[in-house]
Amino acid sequence: MATLFSILACLFVALFVLVKLTEKHAKPMAPEQQQKLSKIIVALVAISLVAGLVQFMLAGS
Repeated sequence: MATLFSILACLFVALFVLVKLTEKHAKPMAPEQQQKLSKIIVALVAISLVAGLVQFMLAGS
């Protein structure tokens, strides 16, 4: 159990550092680029949901 907490603590610290660094050095995106990325993310989420549903259905048999 201690190993799990140490892994979670390391992940939390790494995520905190990455967020702070990206906030500091990030450039604003153009609206066209934001729109393109949002379409890609929506498609990836849909594909992920379908893949999860297929995996659930196949594991249930």
